[in-house]
Amino acid sequence: MTETAWDTYAQQKPQRRPVNAAGELTWFNWTQYPDHGPGAEILGTGHGSSVLELGCGKGGNLAHIATLGARAVGVDLSPAQLRAADARWADTVELELHQADALDFLTRCTDTFDAVFSVFGAVWFTDPARLLPAIHERLRPGGVLAFSQRPPVGGCYGCQASYITRSEEEDPLVVKRWDYEPPRWTQILREYGFTEATARVLPAPPGPRKIGTLLVRTTA
Repeated sequence: MTETAWDTYAQQKPQRRPVNAAGELTWFNWTQYPDHGPGAEILGTGHGSSVLELGCGKGGNLAHIATLGARAVGVDLSPAQLRAADARWADTVELELHQADALDFLTRCTDTFDAVFSVFGAVWFTDPARLLPAIHERLRPGGVLAFSQRPPVGGCYGCQASYITRSEEEDPLVVKRWDYEPPRWTQILREYGFTEATARVLPAPPGPRKIGTLLVRTTA
């Protein structure tokens, strides 16, 4: 069911633009808005680093990590997403892509990483009680975990239902997501051995948009 859900989502999500507003072929975007918010500097990695993205989708952010000289490893449950990533970036940068559930990959993996990140990805859609210890195990000492997602709806915290629409004749697909306010995220991270945890909501850019982006960063 979940693999089908993310394949369906992949078909609905538009392709990343050929270039951003600065004319760059690759770029990093934590938010749901183009040309908005901080970039890859949040991860503090560069040439020679090893970086893992959980829920890499079509690989846009991961491709930018690769241009910085890092080993760029991506995991996604959706074969459709990974095919799109390979088609878009195979001639541009080298990506190491794995089709797997994020928690299963972390459990089987024996490598360690300088940074793990998720942009509206697997960290949002996996029980933190299971995922965070697995991430901590794979991060090198001082390694960074950073992730972004939508802020929670007031009063709706913990495990929530998230819906992926299909045709008018089909019921939407349902996946679980985990929503918390920033102070609760920092508390949860400390409970699982992370340090220097920060969580903040980045305001939406000027205009009619009202939903900001929750950005969380911590170290192992």
